[in-house]
Amino acid sequence: MEWYLKVVKENYINFSGRARRKEYWMFTLINTLIILALAFFMGMLADTSMAFLPSIILMIYVLFIILPGLAVTVRRLHDTGKSGWYYLLSLIPYVGGIILIIMTVQNGDVGRNQYGPDPKAPNNDEIDKIGKPLLD
Repeated sequence: MEWYLKVVKENYINFSGRARRKEYWMFTLINTLIILALAFFMGMLADTSMAFLPSIILMIYVLFIILPGLAVTVRRLHDTGKSGWYYLLSLIPYVGGIILIIMTVQNGDVGRNQYGPDPKAPNNDEIDKIGKPLLD
């Protein structure tokens, strides 16, 4: 849950920098679970007078989460050394989403790349440009 909150609180619309795989996939998991739970309650209340309430909550949530979801995906692409514009590949029917998934499961670049320091590095100041820690 901390990774989800990190994306929502600290990096709400931050499109610069890098996001590790764990940050991206934990955000995606929690986001999917929230949407499924809201959809489940929507289905449970379908025949009652309160049916509109989960629908409204789901619409508000989706509107709230679009920008952080896009931002964390762009930062994840940055971690693999690719431009955020590669996100547009997801618009290609069928294969675009598969290509984007393949890009997001790849290891990130070790060390600093053009988008910033390695988010996995324990101390980013002690990493040289080829990704190996500097010796003391």
